[in-house]
Amino acid sequence: QVQLVESGGGSVQAGGSLNLSCAASGSIFSINDMGWYRQAPGKQRELVAGIMSGGTGNYADSVKGRFTISEDNAKNMVYLQKNSLKADDTGVYYCDEDVRAGVARPPRRHWGQGTKVTVSS
Repeated sequence: QVQLVESGGGSVQAGGSLNLSCAASGSIFSINDMGWYRQAPGKQRELVAGIMSGGTGNYADSVKGRFTISEDNAKNMVYLQKNSLKADDTGVYYCDEDVRAGVARPPRRHWGQGTKVTVSS
C-alpha cells in the first residue's frame, strides 16, 4: 500500500505565498511522475503542475511564473511553492503520483486526501 499525505494548506491574503508538501510512504520502489491538482468549489479537478522524476516541471497557463513544483526523491516528497496567490487559486489541492511498488509490479496512480487553500482578496 502507498499513502500520500498533503500538508501546508491554509488561508492567505491575495499576493501571499504558501508551500504545499506531499509525503509518500509505504511500498515504494520508484516514482515515475508526480502532479498537483486543484479542485475549486463547484468545478472539476484540474492539473496545475506536474513533474517527471528527475525532470522539470510543467504548468497550467493560469499558474505559470507563480507556482514551482519540485521533488526530493530521497525523501519521497514533492512540493508546490505558490507565490503571488490570487482568489482564483482557492480550492483543495491534491497530490497525485505514479508509483511502482516493486521491480516487477506495474505502476499505479495514487491520490492524497487533499489540503485546502483559501485566498482572500
